[in-house]
Amino acid sequence: MALTTGIVGLPNVGKSTLFNAITQAGAESANYPFCTIDPNVGIVEVPDHRLQKLTELVDPHKTVPTAFEFTDIAGIVEGASKGEGLGNKFLSHIREVDAISHVVRCFVDENITHVSGSVDPIRDIQIINLELILADLETIEKRIGKVEKMAKSKDKDAVAEYEVLVKLRDAFENEKPARSVTFTQEQEKIAKGLHLLTWKPILYVANVSEDEILDADDNPYVQKVRDFAAEENSEVIVVCAKIESEIAELEGEEKQEFLDDLGIEESGLDQLIRAAYNLLGLETYFTAGKQEVRAWTIRQGTKAPQAAGVIHTDFERGFIRAEIVGYDDLIDAGNMATAKEKGKVRLEGKEYIVQDGDVIHFRFNV
Repeated sequence: MALTTGIVGLPNVGKSTLFNAITQAGAESANYPFCTIDPNVGIVEVPDHRLQKLTELVDPHKTVPTAFEFTDIAGIVEGASKGEGLGNKFLSHIREVDAISHVVRCFVDENITHVSGSVDPIRDIQIINLELILADLETIEKRIGKVEKMAKSKDKDAVAEYEVLVKLRDAFENEKPARSVTFTQEQEKIAKGLHLLTWKPILYVANVSEDEILDADDNPYVQKVRDFAAEENSEVIVVCAKIESEIAELEGEEKQEFLDDLGIEESGLDQLIRAAYNLLGLETYFTAGKQEVRAWTIRQGTKAPQAAGVIHTDFERGFIRAEIVGYDDLIDAGNMATAKEKGKVRLEGKEYIVQDGDVIHFRFNV
């Protein structure tokens, strides 16, 4: 599937520290801009309490979580769309990701230099947003000249695309991202095909200090980010990158004890990973047998044969039926046999759209 979320942010907002914590990949982190020039890609496991519950129920030989990719993209600065601060390279890396996690600094620390000289998360957000908008505007302006000529000759497809391009140009000139523009269903298909940077879904990651993680609601910077995100229906995750880097070095009971000592129910990274997973339009189904209990990633709206193909192409090619029980129904029943007795297990065909949490056994013949 190879979908990836890019982590972006101005220099010194905690972006690479957060990436290191997520992947334990050791991306270089330093107190100056451009320490991370080439993007770093890390595979992360998706935290899912359902997998543990299924493991307890089935007692398999092994348990395999699902995973996806995070890409750490070097810090962008004002003027990136014009090539400032290696901006062209940064923008090309953003083009390669499917969604954006925008890390915003929401803490004051005199020992950590801010590239703009002061802490102002909305200014920081707008700097990056504007650079992406300007890059998209350049893309649209190059395209609009070609399409306009064809539209004047009454070419139906060109007329439709021209309308979309004009809408987008107007939005960009008003410093609004592509995802804020309202389109018809047909226009949306055209807009998606333009592969614009500001079309990508985004979530904001408010990075706070150790002292403020438990009282993030009282942090005025965090509140400003939440207000801004609400206007574009985006999500905000609050983390302390420094704490997360410490948590990442722990496992199992040690990790839980550390969280308990801090008074934190769940790590910010677990919240971020799940939020980014959802942002990519992904969901999880499970297979559960004595050999293994395993989580599998699919796009929302995937039909049963294609979901089977994630396991192996033969499963899709020879798909017959899918034997399915919902996660909650299986847990309530206690085992598959009881779930069948209660009529909770059903057979579905090629047109069935797999739902998040389905526990599936595929029948196939090749």
